[in-house]
Amino acid sequence: MKKTLLAAALLAGFAGVAQAETSVTLYGIIDTGIGYNKVKGDGFSASRIGMINGVQNGSRWGLRGTEDLGDGLQAVFQLESGFSSANGTSSQGDRLFGRQATIGLQSDSWGRLDFGRQTNITSKYFGSIDPFGAGFGQANIGMGISAANTVRWDNMVMYQTPSFSGFQFGVGYSFSVDDNADADRVGFRTADNVRGITTGLRYNNGPLNVALTFDQLNASNNQFQEEVDATPRQYGIAGAYDFEVLKLSLAYARTTDGWFGGQGINGVDYDIGENGLTSNHFRDGFKANSYMVGLSAPIGGASKLFGSWQMVDPSNDKLTGGDETMNVWSLGYTYDLSKRTNLYAYGSYAQDYAFLDGVKSTAVGVGIRHRF
Repeated sequence: MKKTLLAAALLAGFAGVAQAETSVTLYGIIDTGIGYNKVKGDGFSASRIGMINGVQNGSRWGLRGTEDLGDGLQAVFQLESGFSSANGTSSQGDRLFGRQATIGLQSDSWGRLDFGRQTNITSKYFGSIDPFGAGFGQANIGMGISAANTVRWDNMVMYQTPSFSGFQFGVGYSFSVDDNADADRVGFRTADNVRGITTGLRYNNGPLNVALTFDQLNASNNQFQEEVDATPRQYGIAGAYDFEVLKLSLAYARTTDGWFGGQGINGVDYDIGENGLTSNHFRDGFKANSYMVGLSAPIGGASKLFGSWQMVDPSNDKLTGGDETMNVWSLGYTYDLSKRTNLYAYGSYAQDYAFLDGVKSTAVGVGIRHRF
């Protein structure tokens, strides 16, 4: 008993010393439920009922910390690991800290500078405009506006200004967007890697939230010539206005020469199209216009109902082998059991998925999310 008390006292003492030097927070989310998914097209059909996870938000645990360096300057870091709450395996390509791994400096007067793996500007700025909060699988805004699909890039340097009366600017550059990519996209020379540029300006003050963003990928010199000739770009604008009784969200994007963040179908392991809507996809001459209209409304004090319609209109079939207009209708509901725990339900239906004629995707699920 004496040894136990002594050990506890020593740990408490060390914790006090650490607290005096730096502030470190352990946090996380566990999101698990039951879902039904079905994809159907000409000559094939696949469906499943089973456990789903990371639907409203990806399951994760993380550490974030700050150290006061004086004169308003702080050292900051964030390490965030994604996992499947269904089976305990790591996510994001089995990376230890696949969701985020950054270190940097921040100041109230000049802003924040981060180095490491992190999300791009479009994902950061459009996520708060999307009625689905960039979650819920194919229902989220990234289904049609691929650069908003929680795109994470390795080797990124990102600077964001402070908020000046609601205005904020951000810009980032990645020296190699995916170090786990095939050998033809990763190399010693700078130009042997796929590099990325992301930037944006937003105004978020009171009921109004508006963002303008731009993203670009530069091919590795070692890729196929048809990929080297392509430079994927996306120009996006999104906005939301909160009328208190309901919140209206609108978004538009123009995508050329490829696709940024891939969007699979939850629960269905089925390759659709020539390449599908995969990540960091280069395709010279491809063009598409994407639109999103969304609504969300509080119901009482603990519930919220939200929905959206997305449409993506490609100009040709160069990305997936199809050129049909894709439409996605989605509806979601959350009920707060407490400040940390909520229940959710959602349904989403995609027609002409991946621009392929007659391909339909249906996703329905219910689950529980806990934040700690």
